[in-house]
Amino acid sequence: MPETPPWYEGLWTYLEFTWEDVVQLAIDHAVIVIISVLVSTVIGVGLGVLTYQTERPRELVLAVTGTFLTIPSLALFTLLIQVPGLGLGAKSVIVALVMYGLLPIVRNTIVGLREVDPAIVESAKGMGMGRVARLWRIELPLAWPVVLTGLRVATLLLIGIAAIGSYINGPGLGELIFDASIGSAAALSEVLSGTLGVIVLAVLFDFVYVVITRFTTSKGIR
Repeated sequence: MPETPPWYEGLWTYLEFTWEDVVQLAIDHAVIVIISVLVSTVIGVGLGVLTYQTERPRELVLAVTGTFLTIPSLALFTLLIQVPGLGLGAKSVIVALVMYGLLPIVRNTIVGLREVDPAIVESAKGMGMGRVARLWRIELPLAWPVVLTGLRVATLLLIGIAAIGSYINGPGLGELIFDASIGSAAALSEVLSGTLGVIVLAVLFDFVYVVITRFTTSKGIR
């Protein structure tokens, strides 16, 4: 009986012939995550800025966004494809990812803004700064490291969840994981390619956030 080759040999052979397809799927995966994070950031930071000073709205926003994160991804994807205008594909995946990405961003925006020293804010008031100027020039820059941590957590979270989006024909590396023909010779290699691709993307995105943190945060508050 012939000896079964090691899994890594099968993976290497698979990638040797399909690496271009894998790279394209990784790019598609990265794009849908970037779009979702950008939308989540606009909504999440906006909600955080609007509610961080008032208790009830703040608690409501955190409760709602926290509830989104408790919905099983397959259930949410299945619900979203029933919504007119969404259906199967990238639109439903992006909506779901935006919902999942909100909590870390909203929570960290609120925490970061509330941790700003009140004495600094009062000093800015004494200098004649208006509410918007204080927020833009004082509070948000001081809260930025905490906000950026929320973006980082949300991004890494969405990289993993985006793979499940292929369940509803979403783009990305999940195609390799969910479309693998179980029992076929290439099934293990397909699943490993998709899984390792997701891990590599997570590492790359995390490195990007390290660089962004270094170049956008002053040494005094880093």
